[in-house]
Amino acid sequence: MKRKIVEIDEAKCTGCGLCANACHEGAIAMVDGKAKLVKDDYCDGMGDCLPECPAGAIKIVEREAAAYDAEAVEKLKVEKLKGVESAMSKPKLTESPSPSAQHVPLPGGCPGKAMRQFNRVAAPLPTRQDNSQLTTPDSQLSQWPCQIRLVPVKAPFFNGAKLLIAADCTAYAYANFHQEFMRGKVTIVGCPKLDPVDYSEKLTEILRENDIKSVTIVRMEVPCCGGLEMAAKKALQKSGKFIPWQVVTISLDGRILDT
Repeated sequence: MKRKIVEIDEAKCTGCGLCANACHEGAIAMVDGKAKLVKDDYCDGMGDCLPECPAGAIKIVEREAAAYDAEAVEKLKVEKLKGVESAMSKPKLTESPSPSAQHVPLPGGCPGKAMRQFNRVAAPLPTRQDNSQLTTPDSQLSQWPCQIRLVPVKAPFFNGAKLLIAADCTAYAYANFHQEFMRGKVTIVGCPKLDPVDYSEKLTEILRENDIKSVTIVRMEVPCCGGLEMAAKKALQKSGKFIPWQVVTISLDGRILDT
């Protein structure tokens, strides 16, 4: 049968193993230092692995492939869970294991968790030489709640709104976030790495049920933020509406990379 399925470009693959960890169905495995789609019938074609790949080596294609075997995948998940529970129940070793038995981490690791330090020089605070009062910038948050998981699907503040869909970290990374991005918009935020949900379903409902005028997606440059961008794009497509949209990427040190 012809259906959507994952395709991995071995030339681009760096062997970090993040996609194999993200594939809950067990369709992807590391073979000779490269990620490979080892079982077509275990791949559901949803692409949970895509935002985890820092090299952009994975895409969804439509080709002839075995039908997705949901029953086999569910059995595999149960077996994995039993294996984890069994390992947790074993007593800890009193002696250090041999080097061959020690856990060897996958090369690369998650780019979003890589430690960085920015050596910033704090600017001096303004003085009150003219005895005038120092002003604090006003918050531009126009509604509550703002978390994607908590915000209602249909709400008065969505009607005629310019919608900002932002990754949690962006407001901390970009100094003028309120004034440049939130001003005049309804803001909803989330983190696809920490929230175990598919944002696209709720975002689709929000776009369908309300008169949204435009959508701005602001994400960090880390690969896991790609999940938020993908969910928003999927929602825009599934909503059946033509809504102007743009994506803005913020670097780890707080610069706008592209729009």
